[in-house]
Amino acid sequence: MARLTVFGAGAMGTAMAMHLARAGNDTVLWGSVHDERVLPGLLERRRHPALPEFLPDSLTVMGPDQLEAAADGIEVAVMGAHSGGARTLARIVMDGSGSALPFVVSGAKGLEPGTGKRMTEVYAEEVGHDSVGAMAGPALAPEIADGQPTAVVLASTDREQAEKAAEAFRTSTFHVSVTDDVAGVEYCSVAKNVASIGMGIVDGLAKTGASEFRNAKAALFTQAVRELVRLVEALGGRAETALGLAGLGDILVTSLGGRNRLYGEMVGEGAEPARALGDLTGRGLTVEGVEAAREVRRLTGRLGLALPLHSQVEAILFDGAPAASVLDCLKG
Repeated sequence: MARLTVFGAGAMGTAMAMHLARAGNDTVLWGSVHDERVLPGLLERRRHPALPEFLPDSLTVMGPDQLEAAADGIEVAVMGAHSGGARTLARIVMDGSGSALPFVVSGAKGLEPGTGKRMTEVYAEEVGHDSVGAMAGPALAPEIADGQPTAVVLASTDREQAEKAAEAFRTSTFHVSVTDDVAGVEYCSVAKNVASIGMGIVDGLAKTGASEFRNAKAALFTQAVRELVRLVEALGGRAETALGLAGLGDILVTSLGGRNRLYGEMVGEGAEPARALGDLTGRGLTVEGVEAAREVRRLTGRLGLALPLHSQVEAILFDGAPAASVLDCLKG
């Protein structure tokens, strides 16, 4: 049994806290001022509005004014912020906890807007040490909350602490492998969101047309994986990472469900990209793939790398290209 705190009470942070508590760990879920919309339900009804299950009795929920208690004596800090809020959350926790954080696990999938830094780089800067890790893979929050079988990968240069953290997460239905390919895992987490938007666009096109586009979607999926391998290798990661849970596995699950696929579907059905994004944001849903598309554009420009699917998704989102043009990347 380990003592852990999940900082941030979004859907994924809450789902992870539920899993860790059920795994027998001494677990706290701490919500910041940014979680005030869901905290009453977590504290009073023991339920997150985006998740299917009630919180386990063994999970302790704390609010913004209990930060020092939430951080006291923990062995692992799980950061539940999305990529745009990672640095803010880290600063809130560091300023208010009164103690240094131990091994830090990030579950965010994306780069920091503005700087393009990976999440492990952001957290290392804010907590003052390099004992940080990134968890990625096909892991949808509702299924984790429901205790359904899941497999993820935890990447860190601190192999010893990563193995200890992984052991706290492991159960008979939650499998964790450990790797030192941090860059590979984190860049997979960025690009897969762009690919899933593309998959969603095809779903939207199918809803408005006479075809289900199954052939096209399978070809698009293959193209997405091919491009992910090229991008990850160009950025210093390993092809095996892109072909594993963090890459191929995560593209597959987000092509079947999730916020980025939903956003793409709305665009494919004819919604103007900015308006569709505003609709989902207004419902409390963060679509990390939009900012990720900007980052992939920046990265490919810097590398001189041609990624047809990713480029076409970017053109649809930002340059006014028609949604149906997502299929152009299959030519030739």
